[in-house]
Amino acid sequence: MAGSRHLSCFALANGACLIQRARMSTPNVYCMDHPLILHHLTELRDETTTPRIFRANVNRLATLLAYEATQDLQISERPVKTPVTHATGHALSERIGLIPILRAGLGMVDPVLELIPDAEVWHLGMYRDEKTFQTVEYYQKLPEDRPVDVGMIVDPMLATGGSAIAALEAVTAWGAGRTKLLAIIASPEGIAAIQEKFPDTQIYVCAIDEKLNANKYIVPGLGDAGDRIFNT
Repeated sequence: MAGSRHLSCFALANGACLIQRARMSTPNVYCMDHPLILHHLTELRDETTTPRIFRANVNRLATLLAYEATQDLQISERPVKTPVTHATGHALSERIGLIPILRAGLGMVDPVLELIPDAEVWHLGMYRDEKTFQTVEYYQKLPEDRPVDVGMIVDPMLATGGSAIAALEAVTAWGAGRTKLLAIIASPEGIAAIQEKFPDTQIYVCAIDEKLNANKYIVPGLGDAGDRIFNT
């Protein structure tokens, strides 16, 4: 995607939108500044956006993220017969696992499956204790004998990084060959936490916001993604 940048962040400061286009020396972090992403992201942030429109924009942004995150997937040649002649085509040659962090991550599953229909979907259930801010795992069922080649973890918000780190620990212990993390909005603190523990994990985001507040919510953020996706 021509608009991608290493940490070329879309941020909000003093109410003004800032697009930092210069490349920064942080490997494996990709923040998209495509005009369509910036457009849909603004509507996503708006507190008046209805759940129906919110879900539609999560879908659009997840599609654009997945397009960028899949550019290095391995392919192999595959013969194909067209209506005119025989030709050489290509097919994905790696097993891809899509791992949504419940519940908000479910909102990003369908658009990625539209692009990779044969991807496997494995769920991880986690939530943040609002008193301690620690991640609590309540569901995990990864098949021990069948690790995927590429594990793609999806969650709309990367705040403290606690849930993402727990998910990466589970997927790495499972034996996934490569790991990718797709989030719509991230905090600098969350990215730093992932980079410290999993420097080889590729992180793809639509925006890197200003900071976390005292309650560990992303500022300016968009509120609770799960509540807004599922209208709860």
